[in-house]
Amino acid sequence: MRSTKKRVVVVGAVAGVLVLGGGLAYAYWSSTGTGSGSATTGTSAAFVVTTAAATGGPLSPGGPSQTVPFTVTNPGTGAQNLTSVVVTVANADGTPWTAVAGCSAADYTVGTPAVAYGEIAPGGDVDGTVTVTMNNLPSNQDGCKDAVVPLRVVAG
Repeated sequence: MRSTKKRVVVVGAVAGVLVLGGGLAYAYWSSTGTGSGSATTGTSAAFVVTTAAATGGPLSPGGPSQTVPFTVTNPGTGAQNLTSVVVTVANADGTPWTAVAGCSAADYTVGTPAVAYGEIAPGGDVDGTVTVTMNNLPSNQDGCKDAVVPLRVVAG
């Protein structure tokens, strides 16, 4: 019986230590808190458009077209979406071309640009082409002889 009493006392002592020690392990302070942070959003950068020399024979009334290659570059730090390219016979600032007497933008037709629309990676570029033809009008077009026809390319 002594041995049983000793076991009960030992088991009881161990249980007491576990309960007391276990209770200490679960003691804590409770609290709440808040904080704040921020992130910065970038902005778009204007596409840069460059053209190269036209290929094809000289333009003439009703004659062959010339093809003008162009490149649209994304100079920004984020991807940008190219959704349109519009090419017109006009000065670089968009004003009507009037540098040659007897010749105007109405003497020419600009075709639909051929370019892959979509996302352009930061620092990336996309190449395209556009055709230009000289209209065969019922009026004298001698003013257009040897004219350098300015093209304005707007990418958006």
